[in-house]
Amino acid sequence: QVQVVESGGGLVQAGGSLRLSCVASVSTLSTFTMGWYRQAPGKKRELVARLSSAGSTNYPGSVKGRFTISRDNAKDIVYLQMNSLKPEDTGVYYCNAQHTSSRRDYWGQGTQVTVSS
Repeated sequence: QVQVVESGGGLVQAGGSLRLSCVASVSTLSTFTMGWYRQAPGKKRELVARLSSAGSTNYPGSVKGRFTISRDNAKDIVYLQMNSLKPEDTGVYYCNAQHTSSRRDYWGQGTQVTVSS
């Protein structure tokens, strides 16, 4: 059973930065597409960053240029560096690992990010 655990959330002022970490208990992280999603109160969960097994990334317009997803294959950790944070970035951030062959999804429990104005 794959376990996904996020950490690094917290309270930050607008304009500040946070780095989230995601540890996935998988044998080879590079065979997974990794994603970070967030869910604000009363809203649907949305994608904020995706990193394919080949290393390509994509971001929605709302975070492009401010968020960066990266992967440390040696440590099986995926990071989300968030800069120039805005109050609208507030939400619970979830890490997702999707196996490239089976397409099976694994989710973490989420970490709260709160950006104050």
